[in-house]
Amino acid sequence: MGVVYDLLKDVEIPKFYKVVNHLDDTHVPDVAQAVRDALKREGTLERLEPGKTVCMSAMSREVANIAVILKTMAEEIRRVGCTPYVVPGMGSHGGATAEGQRALLEHYGITEETIGCEIHCTMETGHVGVSPEGLEVRLDAFALSCDYIVPVARIKPHTDFRGPYESGIMKMLAIGLGKQYGASICHSRGFDEMHINVPSFGRTCLKNCNIPFAIGILENALHQTYSITAVPNECVDEEEPKMLVKAKELMASVPFEKVNVLILEQIGKEVSGDGMDPNVVGRSYTYKEKPFIDRIGVLHLSPKTGGNFNGIGNADVTTKKLLERGSFEETYPNAITSIVTEYLRIPAVMDSDKLCLQMCLRTCPDKGVPLKTMWTKDTLHMGEFWVSESMLPDVEANPALSTDGVAHEIVWDEEGWYQGFRAL
Repeated sequence: MGVVYDLLKDVEIPKFYKVVNHLDDTHVPDVAQAVRDALKREGTLERLEPGKTVCMSAMSREVANIAVILKTMAEEIRRVGCTPYVVPGMGSHGGATAEGQRALLEHYGITEETIGCEIHCTMETGHVGVSPEGLEVRLDAFALSCDYIVPVARIKPHTDFRGPYESGIMKMLAIGLGKQYGASICHSRGFDEMHINVPSFGRTCLKNCNIPFAIGILENALHQTYSITAVPNECVDEEEPKMLVKAKELMASVPFEKVNVLILEQIGKEVSGDGMDPNVVGRSYTYKEKPFIDRIGVLHLSPKTGGNFNGIGNADVTTKKLLERGSFEETYPNAITSIVTEYLRIPAVMDSDKLCLQMCLRTCPDKGVPLKTMWTKDTLHMGEFWVSESMLPDVEANPALSTDGVAHEIVWDEEGWYQGFRAL
């Protein structure tokens, strides 16, 4: 089977133990009612004049309960006599095509049938204004043709820059609704200026467009809806940073200081804009921080990402199946728009999942102690994962973690592809 197989075939694979991460599961019990309650806030729904059109945004990530949120908003907008529409607010994602962005929405369960209103997909943009930094600000052409625009956004830490506004309402206006053209302008000066450009572009939209209010969504560490807030136009600047602080408190992470090998079963755009969330694994092209990981192996693409493999450059080892499913046409527009090529770099490619794991283990420095190995589905689901026996002391030292102490082995098929875990 070749020299690579011969060099790796005898690498010992450790036993694994299932770990439960007891994360805070506080969440909204009734999402539809939470939307209705949010829209009772003064300065939001009552600003819509009957007979007018209202355009909402739908994002390029998998947001919990997003179809219910948009459907309920559409119902409330109709209740006050207006006509609701939805547009994709996803910059260059979906291969930077209208058809690709509609398909991406469908992956997340957002269709005209599920949300109860028309979805308009276009990559055309219109001029909104010029930012104080001298950059043109543009917005989705259909959204601009409507009487009102209501940005709907999940607020969370960004993967590659830090500031009081990261992923959220301002970014939805600056990049999501800017489509490929507008997003490209916002990214043009690099990520070291994104903490300036994102709120600057957002403020330009808030000032020059008819945006009566916005919707900010927070999720807990278990990818559940934590809160839904309707924010009047004039309050976005002040309130979004506070929501971002809370989002950072809620976010899950790899709960260890040091991991030698981390195996992710999948990466994808619904998981993170960078396939795997750098905030979780501590790796970004702009920074490295806790947890400190020697090797990251990625096995496959998620079902909902299509062929977009953006983020594979953060891995050290991957598999041929991932690359065979990947699409350059779907992936490269992200890099062209964001001017970030680091996440496209191809790591070592193995012929099976088993060899991917063995390659990660084999290429870690030998310090004379068993390697600390962690296995999980992806960076969005950190409530349960698997660790090698060498990590059990780390698990026991963390009161948020528990394990039943039952040893498991990985089950592979004849070609070395992962089939699951089996108790010993």
